Amino acid sequence: MKNYKIFLEEHKMRADDININLIVELFTSEMLKGLEGKESTLRMIPTYIEADNQFLTGVPVVAVDAGGTNFRAALVEFNVAGKLEISNLMNAKMPGLEGEISKAEFFKTIADYIKPNAELSERIGFCFSYPTEILPDKDGKLLQFCKEVQAPEVVGELIGKNLLETLGMPEKQIVLLNDTVATLLAGKSASFGREYDSFIGYILGTGTNTCYIENNRNILKLKSLDKAKSQIINIESGAFGKVPQTDIDIAFDNTTVNPGNYKFEKMFAGGYFGGLCLMTLKSAAKEGVFTGTVVSAIMSLKELSSGDVNNFVFNPGSGCGPLYDIMKDKVDEEKCIEIIECLIDRSAKLVAANMAAVILKTNKGKSAQRPILITIEGTTFYKMHKLRSYFEVYLKDYLKEERLRFYKFTEVQQSSLVGAALAALIN
Repeated sequence: MKNYKIFLEEHKMRADDININLIVELFTSEMLKGLEGKESTLRMIPTYIEADNQFLTGVPVVAVDAGGTNFRAALVEFNVAGKLEISNLMNAKMPGLEGEISKAEFFKTIADYIKPNAELSERIGFCFSYPTEILPDKDGKLLQFCKEVQAPEVVGELIGKNLLETLGMPEKQIVLLNDTVATLLAGKSASFGREYDSFIGYILGTGTNTCYIENNRNILKLKSLDKAKSQIINIESGAFGKVPQTDIDIAFDNTTVNPGNYKFEKMFAGGYFGGLCLMTLKSAAKEGVFTGTVVSAIMSLKELSSGDVNNFVFNPGSGCGPLYDIMKDKVDEEKCIEIIECLIDRSAKLVAANMAAVILKTNKGKSAQRPILITIEGTTFYKMHKLRSYFEVYLKDYLKEERLRFYKFTEVQQSSLVGAALAALIN
């Protein structure tokens, strides 16, 4: 039988096969090209939100969080001590889930959801987590909905303008942002009274993304910006396309609905990791890593979720899940665990490369007294077996000596709502 370690080495599926320095260089190069308006796999989307500014206290704001299938809204205020006060919280389903609806129906439903709160505030912060082009006035034009929401007439429309008109409140201020930007801002709100040199927002759940604060003078694709100011840049880091892929990565990518797109995300994000593990296990089975009965069982598996593989390596004796059902031999079970843990280790190194590139690009965090605050959200980051601990070791090991940077991690509850509120309260 073939040794699983030799199999992983031959296919370059180990963390040891990841050249973190190379990935940081390639990622940084794509960031620079994206900022310059040149062809790049990183879109580097300006948000026009100046996160370095102070935020208003004692001012109520309507915070809205719309993404996936859920819609939430609340009245939020930061008191003079910087403490968050949330009231009138409501939860509902996104309009357009039960069938196709018109543009008018879409905006009327949302307006009805938020009108009681909108009557109590002049400002609205709207975390709208669908692909949206953000404009200089902080409104946004919808590029597309995820498949769950059926409201095709809304595509191409200005979300803020249409919502305010439907509310009959066109004079109110509205700021649109996505969930990664909201995560960064939520971290800023939690930092009230403490000194940080800069802020980064990172999400690793079903997908992945990163945002950070960039000087306007470096955003060369926008000529009209005030060069003395700065703003949050939404990197769309899951789309990083220059990452070296193995034959197994490519084979898995070709099974997805959008081959060749979002290559980076497909190597470790929760929406794909189970599928990548299954592709790797099937390759191992074909090459004689497992015993005969297990080989046919692995080859017959149609799908494997990230939750399935995480449960298997975290609690292999649990008695539930597709991998538990087929791994009847203890040796095969141990090989399967080792292969999956190796892929988690590799994932952590890729995430560390992403984060290292962004930390270095900020040119901040050079003093222990003023670290960078990195706010992280996402079940994959926090729940995937050993991923966070591996990630922290790789990042610390890379950012040392001449690359030494100081940073701190935080997690903020209800970050999308908090960040949406803060976006509307930045002075």
